[in-house]
Amino acid sequence: MARKSRQKNKAALRDALLMVSPGTELREAIAAIIQSRNGALICIGDTKRLADTSEGGVEIDTEVTPQLLYEVAKMDGAIILNEDGTRIMYANRFIKTDSSIPTDETGTRHRAAERLAKQTGCIVVAVSERRSTVTLYVHDAKHILDSISTLLNKSMQALNTLEKYVRALDQATTELSTREFEDVVTIFDVCKAVQRSEMGTRIAREIEPFILELGSEGRLVDMQLQELLIPFEEAQLVVKDYYREKGGIKYDQALERMAEVSAEELLELSNISNALGYSANLKSIDTYLSPRGYRILTQTRRLTPQIIENLVQKFGSLQQIMRAPKEELCTVDGIGEVLAERIRLSLNSLRNQLAMDRVRR
Repeated sequence: MARKSRQKNKAALRDALLMVSPGTELREAIAAIIQSRNGALICIGDTKRLADTSEGGVEIDTEVTPQLLYEVAKMDGAIILNEDGTRIMYANRFIKTDSSIPTDETGTRHRAAERLAKQTGCIVVAVSERRSTVTLYVHDAKHILDSISTLLNKSMQALNTLEKYVRALDQATTELSTREFEDVVTIFDVCKAVQRSEMGTRIAREIEPFILELGSEGRLVDMQLQELLIPFEEAQLVVKDYYREKGGIKYDQALERMAEVSAEELLELSNISNALGYSANLKSIDTYLSPRGYRILTQTRRLTPQIIENLVQKFGSLQQIMRAPKEELCTVDGIGEVLAERIRLSLNSLRNQLAMDRVRR
């Protein structure tokens, strides 16, 4: 129940950020309010609920425009918008919140904003006249909007860090692929690749809120992020190749266990080994591990996910797939003689390419 509540609050904050991101009429109005050194309290949500917790003011009920919103913000009271933020329902309203609702804010406007968001479950935007800052209140969450230049700087720093992890991941997965073809994979090789992948993926998640808050200004950052994420999507298959199916654990559950490993715990390979279903004592795992083959088969670029699944279900491991004669490959659903030969050629080509790259290094 608590997890669902957190997810709901996170989704609500995401929707709120989209509503006030650059490129929207609300953000244009907020920028004008800040530029004129004014403050504002903008409430977005169920009109009746917000009307019940406020009084006085002027009923407007007209379409939102940046100029009109800027003008009505010159009045001292709160502005009430409908749920999707497209119509101004009231202006200059006096907010009546429950004073027993806890708040850490000190200013009158921000105290009212936080209490109103908690009491009504609505979105409240508080523009500080003195500090020229914009604070977003959504349910129990509080988020201070950064300037576009600050967000772009944070995004670029995170992208540069992610690029370093891409290089580290490439090195780890290339070494893992080589060892998979040689059938000498150890738990250390697996955990190292998973560690690099998980660290990079978590950095990517830190960039996504910046892109969300940047709105129309974040398109270029988003394009760069999506390009950098390609190796991580493939590397996630390392977990699918090696997680241990003890106790009936499935792939999705293995991913959940990895997600539960904290950032600090991720630094220790033993914690990754444990999440994959193996012993936390890596020295006790003295046997070679055999991949199911999902990642390598995906790298051939010739097979659909369903055919890859059919191959793994039929043979059980990459080594068994590689050793299978063409006639036996043809018995797999979806594979004919031509595709069977292409699979064999693609796997051999990939193995030879890895061997050549290793010699060059």
